[in-house]
Amino acid sequence: MKLVVATRNAGKWREIQAILEAPGLEVLSLRDFPKCPEVVEDGATYLENARKKARAVAEHCGDWALADDSGLEVDALGGRPGVHSARYAGEGAGDAENLQKLLRETAAVEASRRGACFRCVLVLRHPDGREFSAEGELRGSLADAPRGAGGFGYDPVFLPTGFAQTLAELSAEEKNRISHRRRALEKMKGVLAGFLGD
Repeated sequence: MKLVVATRNAGKWREIQAILEAPGLEVLSLRDFPKCPEVVEDGATYLENARKKARAVAEHCGDWALADDSGLEVDALGGRPGVHSARYAGEGAGDAENLQKLLRETAAVEASRRGACFRCVLVLRHPDGREFSAEGELRGSLADAPRGAGGFGYDPVFLPTGFAQTLAELSAEEKNRISHRRRALEKMKGVLAGFLGD
């Protein structure tokens, strides 16, 4: 079975591929389909964005598509950046700019109010319209400054509950074992297993 992950983000694709690895499952990304059009993530929720991406990729590629929308929700910021995590510092901004904006906005927030949650919503869709969704979350708090060289996005400032290291300080294997994406993917693996014979 071919599964096209609706991302060009190499870090996200590697994480998903490692978690879903199974006999008979070939996990591809949009880098394998350079002519697949970009999907504007303008939904008001993670589910809307994931559904929109999964539908577009399944229709373009003619195979099962898996799309996610993930974000960091900071308690002291009323859940921001949330669904806007990837574009928090504006259109065209990258991980470094988004992270710097978050650090500026939380610089004066005391340790007891630095709670945060990474949330991931997945949508699995077939070109014939069959669709499934799953959600996962990882609670933690924000570090005062970036730490670690691994991961991507907000990983350098996210301290998972029960850990002294940020996600960027954990090995890829450790991060994949506890991540919000892993939690959502574990729910989706059962659905995928039922289709591996298709």
